[in-house]
Amino acid sequence: IIVSPHGINATVGGDIEDVKRYVRGTRGYEPFRTADIKWSDGLGNDFPRLSVKARSEIVTFGAPDELKVDENGVVGGGVHLAPKELHELVDSRGDDVVFFDGRNAFEAEIGRFRDAVVPDVATTRDFVDELDSGKYDHLKGKAVVTYCTGGVRCEVLSSLMRSRGFGEVYQLDGGIVRYGETFGDRGLWDGSLYVFDKRMNIEFSSEAKTLGVCVDCGTPTPRYRNRIDGDGRTLELLCESCSPDLEQD
Repeated sequence: IIVSPHGINATVGGDIEDVKRYVRGTRGYEPFRTADIKWSDGLGNDFPRLSVKARSEIVTFGAPDELKVDENGVVGGGVHLAPKELHELVDSRGDDVVFFDGRNAFEAEIGRFRDAVVPDVATTRDFVDELDSGKYDHLKGKAVVTYCTGGVRCEVLSSLMRSRGFGEVYQLDGGIVRYGETFGDRGLWDGSLYVFDKRMNIEFSSEAKTLGVCVDCGTPTPRYRNRIDGDGRTLELLCESCSPDLEQD
């Protein structure tokens, strides 16, 4: 659970009946009655410990004073698009629509929207400098759709982009998770979704494409694993054959 002046972001895992009970209890509290809750399959123990952290930002972009929120949410953010509305925009505007990945670049190696712009960022903190570099200024006349895993990072990113002169900015409401629930692998999304827990990645169907490539042998794989080296642990794309005993978390 992350608590900041901008809002609260939380993830819970467990037995399905326990999780449902948790959701009922959460929504029973009036301020959380309309909380946007997204579901995905897990192992039940993906989050084995309770963790509550207070931070200056809901997502660490390194710009806490830039983001403004009120009772309606982020002030000056992009226009929210439900998955079906996203398809309507693409159908009507064609190549004028640009997908802009709001995640770390490595996440896009295993899954991304077709023809998406993937900024060269290792962490969320890199986005401000990346936007200020001018390398994406040619997109300021385009319809830019920001997206991220669950809709939180792109909520902030869309606001940062609008304040820098990107005139027509949208954000995928509910993120990739909500899009996958709606269209699976029969839409504009290709590949697997990286997640920050023991699962490491999830697919929306058995039809998911494999975009990642094992760094050791070149075999297609969506599997990230932690390889132990002299500097600690390095997250790498490794197939089953090249990482039979490596850590997943």
